[in-house]
Amino acid sequence: MQRRRFILTALAATVFVTLAKATDRIIMSIKKGFNTRAGETRNGERFTMKGVTRNTLDLKIGSADTDGGMAVFEQIGESPNGGPPLHVHPAQDEFFHVLEGDYRFQVGEDGFPASAGDTIFLPRNVPHAFIQLTEHARMLVCYQPAGDMEGFFRETAQWTTPPDKEEIARVFSAHGMEVVGPPLKP
Repeated sequence: MQRRRFILTALAATVFVTLAKATDRIIMSIKKGFNTRAGETRNGERFTMKGVTRNTLDLKIGSADTDGGMAVFEQIGESPNGGPPLHVHPAQDEFFHVLEGDYRFQVGEDGFPASAGDTIFLPRNVPHAFIQLTEHARMLVCYQPAGDMEGFFRETAQWTTPPDKEEIARVFSAHGMEVVGPPLKP
């Protein structure tokens, strides 16, 4: 009985110390605030899409700023009737806050219209997609944890023409996501 208690105590202490170190690392990494002004990007990271959509994503808060805790982008949409394929983030929650324009989101089986001021939450492991419904639109996009979204946008910004379905699936997969269906239709 004492041996079992000793092992459980040692295991609990190991878990506690590991969590304490991780918490200290997160708290220590975010000690200084900053301001990313309107029209500016964090560390010059602007991703201009030319393949699947014609959107610009401005990095506002990067993975390096939060020790991988989150990444925030401002998406400037110039792709009426455009959007990503239905996909899943197995390890990230995501939210969108619409600043201008109109969108339609699919989150699992549910559909949501979204206009300026609306916020849509997309939990990890739930298939989702959106479509831009107006000529111009703008929204904030947050990924938590950050994952490799900066790398994803960096790679997809290299596309100059629409890639085929296999290339889209490959790039999504390479950055921790899975394509599970086509883009939404207008």
